[in-house]
Amino acid sequence: MTESGRDDARLVPSAAAAWAATALGLHAGWQVALGLAAIAALCAAATLVPTRRGRFRAGAAPLLAALVVAAGFSAAVALRVWAVETHPLAGAAARDGWATLAVEPTEDPKRLGDSGFGGDQVLVPARVHRADLGAGRYTGGGAVVVFAPAEEWAELLPGQRVTLRGRLAESGGANLTVAVVRADGPPRSVQAPSRVQQWAGRIRERLASASGAVLPPAAAGLLPGLVVGDTSRLPDDVRESFRVAGLTHLTAVSGANVSIVLGAVLLAVRGLGLGPRTGAALAAVALVAFVVVVRPSPSVLRAAAMGAIGLLALVTSRRRNGLPALAATVGVLLVAAPELATDAGFALSVAATAGLVLVAPLWVTRLRARGWPRAAAEVFAVSAAAFVVTAPIVAALSGTVSVVAIAANVLVAPVLPPLTVLGTTVAAVSAVSPAVAELLARGTAPMLWWILEVAARATALPLAEVPVPAGVSGAVAVVGGLVAARYLLRLRRGRPAGAPTVMSGGRGTIDR
Repeated sequence: MTESGRDDARLVPSAAAAWAATALGLHAGWQVALGLAAIAALCAAATLVPTRRGRFRAGAAPLLAALVVAAGFSAAVALRVWAVETHPLAGAAARDGWATLAVEPTEDPKRLGDSGFGGDQVLVPARVHRADLGAGRYTGGGAVVVFAPAEEWAELLPGQRVTLRGRLAESGGANLTVAVVRADGPPRSVQAPSRVQQWAGRIRERLASASGAVLPPAAAGLLPGLVVGDTSRLPDDVRESFRVAGLTHLTAVSGANVSIVLGAVLLAVRGLGLGPRTGAALAAVALVAFVVVVRPSPSVLRAAAMGAIGLLALVTSRRRNGLPALAATVGVLLVAAPELATDAGFALSVAATAGLVLVAPLWVTRLRARGWPRAAAEVFAVSAAAFVVTAPIVAALSGTVSVVAIAANVLVAPVLPPLTVLGTTVAAVSAVSPAVAELLARGTAPMLWWILEVAARATALPLAEVPVPAGVSGAVAVVGGLVAARYLLRLRRGRPAGAPTVMSGGRGTIDR
């Protein structure tokens, strides 16, 4: 909050402008984005014209900043979309042509099952290095998505140079993928991955091996998902129970994972009596190592950034830093990966982090005023705030709302920090001693059992999830339901629905 007790939201309009401009450009095309850039630039110039009294308009600075940002991001996304539409592979894909490509996977292959093209398939996001199109050769960049047989492609690591022959197809959707490639068989040639990727792949594989050696199948599939986002061995029934219970975020690399890992490092640094600079350096090294092992995809970079912000909001007394940091991070991530603007995970992550920064601290204060212990207040406030701010988005995307999500997340919250720390330790130790890693993995069994049990019991409850209309109408319905629930809660407490709630904040009173 600012010195006056209000949240420092000066960067929020600029972040929103960057997000909206990028999303519009990806959806509508480079011509519309270029037109928006021109309009935003003209409006920015108009705000600089003084009034008749020779003064500039009050409040023009935030508006000017947002317009400048909108113009810059619109121009940038227009250039990127134009480059995709005029890419040689995009032209060949429009003709359903064939090509021989040299590509480099940017993420681990994702298993899709039997897609009707001759057995199990994998999806491999990759970056193009060279393309032979028959009529000529292209050397340069470009993102492609490769569909290929799982048997020959599933073990590839990010960073390996692969040569393949495949049929090209146009890429649908608002993204920067130049073409979809359906490989005609195994790779023609495969180069060895870098030592860093070999190290990361070895850790992921040994973590899975240690889990499978000492844990039941469901727990053995869950531990790698919780630690490094590897859900390849997670049973389908567990996936479904996690979805219904609102626990799917646990098996994806999220900001919570990053916050817990960095928090453990900072606690260890304090315990050893090291200085803040040493602590910051060790936390940065841990963050880089974590991102490398999990894979530095846009979603992981997003999680790392959001986790760092969440940790900042929780461990610093100056919570007002959280919202400006979130707004700035949104802009930086959109520069690095514009396709995040249309990614549902990005929207959920930003919303959840905003809830952690803005809503959860206020609810913690309110609950503590009612006599709740700090630990219980923080667990409930974080889970409830994340649910409230993300429920409309989830409803719009899936057409369902999990009624048990808050309770399920509150129940599993106490075991997540120790489980994440112990699981990360298992992964790190597995690179040195698989036997010790297996011994440590046994210690995760009770916590994994508890999470699986909570998910199963929550899913079995009647009306565990409620269907709502998909799209905007579903989001509106959920918002209306939340507002109605708040109104009824106020009536139950005997407080007029329109009366403000005054509670003690860190620097004064806050009217909400």
